[in-house]
This record gives sequence, C-alpha cells and structure tokens, in this order.
Amino acid sequence: MNNDTLKGDWKQVKGSAKQQWAELTDDDLTHIEGSWDKLVGKVQERYGHAKDVVEREVNEWRAKHDV
Repeated sequence: MNNDTLKGDWKQVKGSAKQQWAELTDDDLTHIEGSWDKLVGKVQERYGHAKDVVEREVNEWRAKHDV
C-alpha cells in the first residue's frame, strides 16, 4: 500500500474513516486529503493513543478497505 493509493481512493473511503473514527470531523477528513501521515496524526490527536497503536489501527483499516 502506498500513499498515492490512499489519496486516489480518499473520496470513496472517507465515509468509512468517519465510521471507524467517529470523533474525526468533516473538516478533519477534508484536511487529511488521503494522507496516511495526516490521518495517523488526526486520529492520534482526537483519541490520545500512542503513535504506534494508531499506525497499526490505520494500517488494519486500510487493509480492510483495500486502500
């Protein structure tokens, strides 16, 4: 998986990201623009989890949605 794939599919999967991480706002999702790093950062910011935990969670989410 590369970041270009996530960016290309972002419009299609951002609803799923909103379901996965309900504390992300629509503005957060717009700002993320499909960037893996930005998604990890925003999830970490909103939920207060350690970076390695969030990275694993985001990678699992990406694998589940094939992005």
